[in-house]
Amino acid sequence: MGIAMIVFLVVIVGLGMYGIGIYNGLIAGRNQFKNAFAQIDVQLQRRYDLIPNLVETSKAYLAHERQTLEAVIQARNQAQTAARAAAAKPDDGTAIAALSAAEGTLTGTLGRFFALAEAYPDLKANQTMQQLMEELSSTENKVAFSRQFFNDAVMSYNNQREQFPNVLIAGPFGFQHAEQLELQSKEAREAVKVKF
Repeated sequence: MGIAMIVFLVVIVGLGMYGIGIYNGLIAGRNQFKNAFAQIDVQLQRRYDLIPNLVETSKAYLAHERQTLEAVIQARNQAQTAARAAAAKPDDGTAIAALSAAEGTLTGTLGRFFALAEAYPDLKANQTMQQLMEELSSTENKVAFSRQFFNDAVMSYNNQREQFPNVLIAGPFGFQHAEQLELQSKEAREAVKVKF
């Protein structure tokens, strides 16, 4: 075996190790954004659990506003369904887009609910309602921070998979472009205003 053959084998082994390093880096990036989505999912579930309590607490005060209360619950259920689908496949861009749309709808209906609740002084003074609103406000902040972390992880992963020579490994091994969780509607981009 000559020197040329040894050099050739060393180069082949070196390239193989480099390719393995790229592949493992892409796996780590994908797992990072999947974990980041799991953190969003925890906060969203907490939010979804609070909403029925808010509606139930306000029912006595807003009995004639049944349509608004039903809209909030319907939007919550749609967002929860979209969140489950996205949690099952956080690397599916369609599921993330559906979650973004559902969350935008939920945020809009919650905004209308809060605006309506402002007009009822007895509801504003209700201790349970105040506690639930404080908890929801805290959860909204956690959702925003979790979404930011997820989007940062997605950006890092996408940058990693699109850089050369990583793109040569990413495509053939099925590392797809990941979608960021962006709020689509103007109302959803604004934080939910909780004033009691």
